[in-house]
Amino acid sequence: MNKAEMKDAILDAKDAKKLKWADIAKAAGISPEFVCSACLGMNHLEKKPADAVAKVLGLGKEISAALQRFPKKTWTQTIPTDPLIYRWYEIVGVYGETIKEIINEKFGDGIMSAIDFSMDIQKQEDPKGDRVVVTLNGKFLPYKAW
Repeated sequence: MNKAEMKDAILDAKDAKKLKWADIAKAAGISPEFVCSACLGMNHLEKKPADAVAKVLGLGKEISAALQRFPKKTWTQTIPTDPLIYRWYEIVGVYGETIKEIINEKFGDGIMSAIDFSMDIQKQEDPKGDRVVVTLNGKFLPYKAW
């Protein structure tokens, strides 16, 4: 089973069982953000959480095996058309240089790791309209001179 087939099977089972990513993550013992990323094919899980995900979804060993395989971290290199994903593209387009400038000013010349990384997504209730709070936490990696 490839990652695309795995993703489709997982999403179908998740919908059929009316589960949330938090439910699946609790069974796996990892964050909803990471388990979602793995289930969508962009990360892998170790055997124990992969087995737990397959079990909670009522899926077989082929799903667990696919979850354990290392992914090819590639995606379509076109501008996204899903409105929510496009907003992230827009945010980086509008604020990307600002983010880079502030990071460089505070840390020096380097990058923020997406390998030594965590993400948290929360809902903040607000009388003017609920807010999405996204925290991206990545290790700073300085460029080295040689």
